[in-house]
Amino acid sequence: MSRSVGPRSGDAIFSSVERVNAELFTLTYGAIVRQLLTDLEEVDEVNKQLDQMGYNIGIRLIDEFLAKSNVTRCVDFKETAEVIAKVGFKMFLGVTASVTNWDADGTCCSIILEDNPLVDFVELPDTCQGLYYCNILSGVIRGALEMVSMKTEVTWIRDMLRGDDVFELQVKLLKQVPEEYPYKDDE
Repeated sequence: MSRSVGPRSGDAIFSSVERVNAELFTLTYGAIVRQLLTDLEEVDEVNKQLDQMGYNIGIRLIDEFLAKSNVTRCVDFKETAEVIAKVGFKMFLGVTASVTNWDADGTCCSIILEDNPLVDFVELPDTCQGLYYCNILSGVIRGALEMVSMKTEVTWIRDMLRGDDVFELQVKLLKQVPEEYPYKDDE
């Protein structure tokens, strides 16, 4: 009996993935950010640390994503961004994002999140106005894409914690790294 295995939608994956209580997840992330602010004291250093933590998560998370989503190789950066927005965010955060603001080259876009579970219960004090509270997400995207041979720069453009109407991440493809194999198949 042959069963067709195709890519799964973000909703299908989200419904079948083991989950952690959303409030526990949100509060734990908040405690991590708070501890970083206490330990590092400088908001810019906290932003860098959150990005690095996200990068380290992203380089590992891509394996789980590829294994559970059955997504095939994307043909270009545009398709990759759509998969991140529609499948990746749904699979890991339970939200769907949209992709907009493409440049003419198709190498830079914005990922828009209207809902972000990381910021439930969060209000930034005046002393933390330079903090990109969700900077871990930019690191996750950067790390995951690097593991599939895409060197990117991911930056926050808009942030609801700063009074904007949505969360907007700009993802810019810096270079497509050719895959290298340690051996040749024909030998």
